[in-house]
Amino acid sequence: MKSQLVVIGGGPGGYAAAFMAADLGMEVTVVDLEPRLGGVCLLRGCIPSKALLHVAKAVNDARHLDDWGVRLGKPKFDIDAMRARKQKVIDTLTGGLKQIAAKRKVRVVQARAVFENSGTLRLEPVGNGKLDDDRLQFDHCILATGSRPMSVPGLELPGSDRLIDSTGALELRDVPESLLVVGGGYIGLEMGTVYATLGSRVSVVEMTDGLLPGADRDLVRPLHKRLESQFEAIYLNTKVVGLGDKKKAVEVTFEGNLEEKAQQFSRVLVSVGRRPNSDRLNLENTQVEIDERGFVVVDHQQRTADPRILAIGDVAGQPMLAHKATHEGKVAAEVLAGEAAVFEPRAIPAVVFTDPEIAWAGLTETEAKEQGRKVEVARFPWAASGRAQAVEATDGLTKWLIDPETERLLGCGIVGNGAGELIAEAVVAIEMGGEARDLTESIHPHPTLSETLSAAAEVYFGTATDLHRPRRR
Repeated sequence: MKSQLVVIGGGPGGYAAAFMAADLGMEVTVVDLEPRLGGVCLLRGCIPSKALLHVAKAVNDARHLDDWGVRLGKPKFDIDAMRARKQKVIDTLTGGLKQIAAKRKVRVVQARAVFENSGTLRLEPVGNGKLDDDRLQFDHCILATGSRPMSVPGLELPGSDRLIDSTGALELRDVPESLLVVGGGYIGLEMGTVYATLGSRVSVVEMTDGLLPGADRDLVRPLHKRLESQFEAIYLNTKVVGLGDKKKAVEVTFEGNLEEKAQQFSRVLVSVGRRPNSDRLNLENTQVEIDERGFVVVDHQQRTADPRILAIGDVAGQPMLAHKATHEGKVAAEVLAGEAAVFEPRAIPAVVFTDPEIAWAGLTETEAKEQGRKVEVARFPWAASGRAQAVEATDGLTKWLIDPETERLLGCGIVGNGAGELIAEAVVAIEMGGEARDLTESIHPHPTLSETLSAAAEVYFGTATDLHRPRRR
């Protein structure tokens, strides 16, 4: 079997690359471990988690209606129905991808692919799948093998289903009485939010001094405050150093400044990051180079050290985000078609889908300080927003990082309702090299939360209508 282009991995980066390459006239084959396209994001990650977070937010919004004199009573959860609805969302989207692949004449093969050399893959059957041929030759290959949850050495419970990762958490087998989330990153906090809403007593342990390490502290602060009321406990500067199987519970031993060094939980969710799937591919049979963290080394055109192999998405480096993978996939396909495409974004948005949401794009304050870069930060608190007051979102904040010499927009951070949607405007402004004045002269609809983007730019000039904050000269 031969193919002009082989894409290994059927996730957002892989199928985007395959579809773009097909549109550009290439004959394309996708090889994936799963029988359906979608990858971790669609099957066991982004999409199912956001579906469950939608439920959590709807429940929490309903609870806030008490202040408006609306009494809806205590919610009742049908977990079986919830799982079925989540699966329906997945099935709908994967079914759509199957149809699109067929229309574009992209061949999809379920198999495990390993390299025999820089032009041949050995295909191994997966599950009950059967292969017509166990060799696949190619002119070019795009690696889109993604990543998997990291484990913590020494923290294992062989044979126990009480220790889970993000995949296990999304299966929603039940609602545990108590849940410990190990890791204060976005995946752990999102899943903790879901389970807390469903009735679990959730605790989070994070080894650093703050949740969402790397994110700006002023954006994290409103979320931390909200989670303190939703979660049983938040342990910072604390490590988990031991796990014990107590049959009906997991005994967890902590190291840090807390009184109870040993506590028991119904389940423990380990969410300490992800590692690239660059192993198990026999890449040593090619010229592809892998760095010390396991990422495949690529240039701005997604090319590896092997002239026939490109790499995209999680396996090709940070940030591990689906939308980054999608754009890299399109660049890789265009490069193979001979186009002058490069992946050089000014702003890759990141979104934490908690309640409130947190989003940022471009340069962050944390990065600016680390780089010793001079910036001006203009903040607009949502307490001054009419729409935020109306929808009880006054703990929100929008801020811009601005170059004081050119007044160019360098970065944006938002915390509050719908931050993940609002950040898109910031991405466009930064990518286009926009200046703060461009925001203030663009008329935003009233009353909306999008107004806070232009209002934050007005704060920079000291002319914000709803906030008296004269500019310091």
